[in-house]
Amino acid sequence: MEKKKKLMLISPMLHQGGFERVCITTARLLEPYFDITIVIFDSSNIGYDIEGLHIIDLNLGVQKGKIRKILNIIKRSRKLRKLKKELKPDIAYSFGPTANMVNAFSKTNSTKVWLGIRSYMDMGESVKLKLFIRFADLIICCSKVIEKELKIKYKFNKAVTLYNLYDVEAIKKTAQEKEPELPWQDAGEQGKKLRYLLSMGREDDVKGFWHMLKIFSQVQKEIPEARLILVGEGNFEEYKKLAEDLGISGCVCFTGMQREPYKYLKKGEVYLLTSLNEGFPNALVEGMCLGLAAVSTDCMTGPAEILLGDESADRNKKQGNKNTHVIYGDYGILVPPMSVEKDLDADHILEEERDMAKVIVDLMQDKDKLDRYQKAAIERAQCFSYEKYIERFLDLADLPE
Repeated sequence: MEKKKKLMLISPMLHQGGFERVCITTARLLEPYFDITIVIFDSSNIGYDIEGLHIIDLNLGVQKGKIRKILNIIKRSRKLRKLKKELKPDIAYSFGPTANMVNAFSKTNSTKVWLGIRSYMDMGESVKLKLFIRFADLIICCSKVIEKELKIKYKFNKAVTLYNLYDVEAIKKTAQEKEPELPWQDAGEQGKKLRYLLSMGREDDVKGFWHMLKIFSQVQKEIPEARLILVGEGNFEEYKKLAEDLGISGCVCFTGMQREPYKYLKKGEVYLLTSLNEGFPNALVEGMCLGLAAVSTDCMTGPAEILLGDESADRNKKQGNKNTHVIYGDYGILVPPMSVEKDLDADHILEEERDMAKVIVDLMQDKDKLDRYQKAAIERAQCFSYEKYIERFLDLADLPE
């Protein structure tokens, strides 16, 4: 029997996040093809099932202060380089900017360095990127926009796109196993059945949650039985205060981090995304797996490729300037990007927020349109299957299926 190639996956932590999920899922799926080791810098707050996986903790968690951070990078790189020399992996594939830095700086002659760019925000670090490129054998991008920019702006031709992956049937099954704990009964005012809008994401300004709350406040005026569920890690105190100021605190549920988020997602009719930047928004596709109609900002990157499919590349030619037009794609609805300035003033509702609210209200009040987009969401989610991910990964690693 031919000996398996060795694959090292590197992630700073394994808390509940997008690239951490991809890291764990990659390890599970590729076990038949590779001898896999996962290297992390800190084992606290692990949010995923790691039973049976070979995990090595470098025990070099986050440090505060610029000098300490630099020293920590050096320590991590030295420790990882030593580990690479001991284990001799054929490929070391890292997830996110912190892990990329350490993977690049610990390069050895026997191990290929694969760097994973999972967010468009990473593209803003031009000095770091130029440095990484010197060490990278391959850069794996989560969107074609990022791949194209690396090739044109940075003249790096060894960049490829590998979309994130989803097990649609498993997500559906898991969602049905339990019911969520919500602060409301099923019926709202005048006995009308409650209607849920969902979103998932950690508490981070890049998610634009202040926009979402203001948008929802406008939706709630038109559809009183509407409720908003926000699933994600964080205390969300400033957003709870904003919800109170907007008069919608009784209509919004902040669940905190959930190991079983799909039981919440299944309650929704519409998935909302108001991010200022993304890489490839996992939660958006997970919502689509469960048949939630998608309404998203046309932020960099991911939503357009997901909701418009093959038409995303030339959307401006067909639909006009993306900054001024709502785009009704085949698989979901894109609205123009939102203001990046954080604004927690409940009395200040932007026109762009009112416009997105109108799109949502129109969708929720048009049963045929809502039904069409819910079915289209499920159809599109099937395009990001495990099988396609495995096939592409093995091709990159030059392995037969």
